[in-house]
Amino acid sequence: MSRAVLSIGSNLGDRLGHLRSVTEAFRQELRAVSPVYDTAPWGGVEQDDFLNAVLVVDSPDRTARHWLAAGQELERRAARERDLRWGPRTLDVDIVHVPGERGTDPDLILPHPRAHERAFVLLPWLDVEPEAVLPGHGRVADLVAALPAAETQGVRRRDDLRL
Repeated sequence: MSRAVLSIGSNLGDRLGHLRSVTEAFRQELRAVSPVYDTAPWGGVEQDDFLNAVLVVDSPDRTARHWLAAGQELERRAARERDLRWGPRTLDVDIVHVPGERGTDPDLILPHPRAHERAFVLLPWLDVEPEAVLPGHGRVADLVAALPAAETQGVRRRDDLRL
């Protein structure tokens, strides 16, 4: 059985529709869906805000590589372009954590190498798994508490939006 924590985001086009396409594609494997968050862009590139969420998925047939391939296929269907690092995108599907799997391949580093720094990953994850632990970094709740205020202030829960 392979369980994964996925971070999804969009800031181009039908942002909510792009996120919903992921929940629809993983409907059979979906175990938890966080609330949607409105998030200031991360990485210093001038662009519109993102919508972000975290999904917990589970399947006896999938490995971390399978989750990665499925996420990349959904990005392709959403016409994701990879022109600018941390730039705008129709859809971003990141594999944050797959329990028991560690990866150092540049295409799949597990756990995600910057997840512990990103409120837009940690806050939604905390919503669906209050006791979550990010291997190598500690409890997600403690990671959130340690983030600079500027990081968490740019991440706002949107209770009016549902996936």
